[in-house]
Amino acid sequence: MTTIPDSSKSHAQQPATSELLRETVRRGAVFILLAGLVVLFSIAQPAFININNLMSILQAVAVVAIIGAGVTVTLAIGGFDLSVGAVAASSVMAASYAMIVLGFNAIETVVLVLAFGALVGAVNAFLIVKLKVPDLLATLAVMFLLTGLQLIPTAGRSISVGLILPDGTTAPGKVDPSFLLIGRSSLFGLIPVPVILMVLVALALFVLTERTRIGRLLYATGGNEVAARLAGANTARIRTYAYILSGTLAALGGIIIAARVGRGDVSSGASLLMDSVAASLIGFAVLGLRRPNVLGTVIGAVFVGVLLNGLTMLNAPYYTQDFVKGAVLVGALALTYGVSRSRA
Repeated sequence: MTTIPDSSKSHAQQPATSELLRETVRRGAVFILLAGLVVLFSIAQPAFININNLMSILQAVAVVAIIGAGVTVTLAIGGFDLSVGAVAASSVMAASYAMIVLGFNAIETVVLVLAFGALVGAVNAFLIVKLKVPDLLATLAVMFLLTGLQLIPTAGRSISVGLILPDGTTAPGKVDPSFLLIGRSSLFGLIPVPVILMVLVALALFVLTERTRIGRLLYATGGNEVAARLAGANTARIRTYAYILSGTLAALGGIIIAARVGRGDVSSGASLLMDSVAASLIGFAVLGLRRPNVLGTVIGAVFVGVLLNGLTMLNAPYYTQDFVKGAVLVGALALTYGVSRSRA
């Protein structure tokens, strides 16, 4: 009796293997690209993989990751905060003004600037939640307001020791050395303080958004606000908290920048909005979650930092960097969404 080979199993295994490969690519697209970049840059420039350079990358992306985490929270509720870059830049100016002009110490300055960020977030929330202004329009208006406001106290000048005020007098204060430790010191002489702050913020927000009832309500509000409200959630309060948190984290980013440069530069924060948004959007592709998530945002910020650092070490022209960032962002999102869609 002749036995006919059972080919049904082999045909069934092929789709299963293809499905597994597709899922692996979808969930690990960013990590695959990141590993590829690290290998490529390490081969081209061995100094890239040096521990000091890696810490330099993390220090450079810490501010973007912290601000991006705030953007991620607003994305989770179905909103968007365009004012974060202006809040960070205004916080740099506010911190410098508080110490150099008003004579505040480090603690007073940090409290003042964080309160300023929370206040801006509350203004955004008032416009969006109470007055029903669309989030993009409300935060865009606040962005322009802050961009102009930060220049008024000094008549458009950067703030440094010996600043000549608009009334002709000289600013009497100086930057508190304790404040500079926030941006310039390192733990054990290796891990920069901004990196520690980034990790603490990321861990706190990860627990908040992924492991608590508040986090579930954030995503529920963003997914279907009406259903969340009918289920008993105070969606207005949740949205308000999200924007206040976003403003506060943007102010924290500004504090780190001010502590790093030691002055209030009117051009600081020029690219923070776009970089933090890019990190947040790349975060959608991390692990194929396809939703705002803090872990993904931090990975996205590191991804962009590795890319820019590697290009700089390879002496790539500065004017190509934004193009490369955009191309990589398109590639990461295409891998995540395109592979998944082709499967469907």
